[in-house]
Amino acid sequence: MESHNELKGKAFLFLLFLWCLWFIHFTLRTIFGPILPLIEDEFVISHAKASSIFMFQSAGFAISVLLSGFYSGKFGYKKTILGSLLIASLALFLIPFVKIFLLFYIFAFVSGFAMGLYLPSAISLITEHFVERDWGKSISIHDSAASIAIFSTPFVTLFLLHFLKWRGILVVFAVLSLVGAVIFYFISDEVKIVHAKEKTLYGDLIRNKALWTIGIITILSSGANMGIYLITPLYLTKELLLSIDYANTILGISRFGGIAVAILCGFLADKINLKKVLFIMLLGAGILTILIGIAPVRFTGIVFFLQALFVTGLLPLIFVLIAKIFSRETRSMATSFILTIGSGRGTGIISYLLGLSGDLLSFRVGIIILGILVTMASWLILSLRNLGSGYS
Repeated sequence: MESHNELKGKAFLFLLFLWCLWFIHFTLRTIFGPILPLIEDEFVISHAKASSIFMFQSAGFAISVLLSGFYSGKFGYKKTILGSLLIASLALFLIPFVKIFLLFYIFAFVSGFAMGLYLPSAISLITEHFVERDWGKSISIHDSAASIAIFSTPFVTLFLLHFLKWRGILVVFAVLSLVGAVIFYFISDEVKIVHAKEKTLYGDLIRNKALWTIGIITILSSGANMGIYLITPLYLTKELLLSIDYANTILGISRFGGIAVAILCGFLADKINLKKVLFIMLLGAGILTILIGIAPVRFTGIVFFLQALFVTGLLPLIFVLIAKIFSRETRSMATSFILTIGSGRGTGIISYLLGLSGDLLSFRVGIIILGILVTMASWLILSLRNLGSGYS
């Protein structure tokens, strides 16, 4: 694939299309949050059992991401991304036929598996497609699709619920995923990178302390971001007794500011010290997560909005950090491994634990504990060394 020296013209259009694919994928990942109260009521289940959907989805995501770093190098990034879109589409076409809640876990796992195929290949595709000085901008622009999906999904859900039941909404996104796969097949070129001495490279990765440090940071940042996002409709409707329309409105509006922050952080990462930016963002995310758990109901929307400004900028910065630390040969594997132990567990297990906290104590208690852990994790950033030129 041709490497472009500037982020404009055909290069920007290709990045924009990848943005659309990531938007579709992330919407598929977040769509269960806004409709979770409806699913819980229809199947008559507890908060913890409903939240387990995200744990199974994240388990599929984690396993897929872990494997992606290996088979994307053997089969190529194009085939990997195509597979992710087609599998996601199939899973979403089948979920509306589920009548027994336990089957939900199977399809949640499959949909998560499909999503995990996409991201490591997309990040590697971007770093192949653009020169290093544009990685921060291109990766943050691409990942802004996640922020916009997080913001728009509650509103899209509310709109579609006027015409369709929650099962029909999943079919709509299944069709979009299928259309995205067809277009990607015709406009993209294959990139195949064979990793020499793969076992040796993987062994070196496992022994790299930075890999585990970034993994822990990713677990907690993902929990503060998507873990809280996914259980917010339950928290607002079941514990704070707000209507589902009002809860989803708060959820969507709270993520509006995060769109600009996700892009801005990437530009800052290209200009100033990455470690300092990450420390400030993670510390702010932790403090504001604590405030979500202690703020009075009338201030809930404001605190959610401020917290989202910090948490939505973390993952793009982590991707840039990975690109700077790890070599071209190990970058995809490092991305896969960190997303497996970080994003997969952070989103799935933490959302489940927050749901369990809602059953046993309250959602507030779980959120406060998470906020304390995120605040403590911010200091791990300062322990990172040898981040490359300008980032140590």
